[in-house]
Amino acid sequence: MSQKRSNLILIGMPGAGKSTVGVILAKKTSRDFVDTDILIQRSQERTLQDIVDTDGYAVLRKIEEDVLLGLSVQNSVIATGGSAVYSDRAINYLKSDGIVIFLDVNLPTLESRVHDFRTRGLAKRPEQDFSDLYYERIILYAKYADINIKCAGMSQEEVCSRIILLAGDNS
Repeated sequence: MSQKRSNLILIGMPGAGKSTVGVILAKKTSRDFVDTDILIQRSQERTLQDIVDTDGYAVLRKIEEDVLLGLSVQNSVIATGGSAVYSDRAINYLKSDGIVIFLDVNLPTLESRVHDFRTRGLAKRPEQDFSDLYYERIILYAKYADINIKCAGMSQEEVCSRIILLAGDNS
């Protein structure tokens, strides 16, 4: 009998609601909550935007990969940074004890939620705008997701209920 994967891993674009949904989902499923953006900022003692401004987007992606590969948690909801999917190693490591859930939010909604993505600490190439980043990443999110939640028209509570139903989590 295969062991049940204990973590619920949220992936998606900045503004998709990973952190907000993650907190609610953790409460509803009696899990711990881990926000990897916060872990990155703590480990570096600076903001994501400062890392990008000072060292570049590639360094932020490498730091994120290292933080993800260093995670050792069970029975947790993990809200990843939007660029976690650039690391095949990190995502596959997370999948070894977790179900990856893509919070699929359309571009107009994301643009309405993320007002100034230039200060958001995004791991993107300097010439990329938000829509370029969206179309580049959407393919990766779909590739790695075990579950895809189309969030349009759903409240955060409804998104959580859908995740619980699809993940087969009766906690």
